[in-house]
Amino acid sequence: MTDCGIKIRPYRDSDKQAVIQLWRACGLVVPWNNPAVDIERKQQVQAELFLVGELHGHMAVAVFGGYDGHRGWINYLAVAPEYRRRGLGRAIMAEVEDRLRALGCPKINLQVRKSNIEVIEFYQSIGFTLDPVVSMGKRLVKDPPFEE
Repeated sequence: MTDCGIKIRPYRDSDKQAVIQLWRACGLVVPWNNPAVDIERKQQVQAELFLVGELHGHMAVAVFGGYDGHRGWINYLAVAPEYRRRGLGRAIMAEVEDRLRALGCPKINLQVRKSNIEVIEFYQSIGFTLDPVVSMGKRLVKDPPFEE
């Protein structure tokens, strides 16, 4: 239990629907990424870095962490809109950073849409800085449509 009252723990299969609902509430579900498939993939690679946080019995926060031996990565950080500005994002980020540090990770990278000023400001408030890089991507697999 953290100072903000959240219980952070690794994801369990029984969390799937609550996590997907959380991601939807936070606008993280997009047509080109099937959240159920992303969860299945994460369960195959460093599942211990898929963290969730419960507050008053509700799924309040979640994050994917990863480490490739060179850089750590953060994906799918979501804080339920009704629980924002209470320190939950900061708490789960501190936990995933501790876990990455324990693996020998020297630096964390993440991506945020330029238009998402509030999220950029959040990450800056916890020590992230803008890197002078261009983010590029290439889709190798087209996910099946997501059906709830």
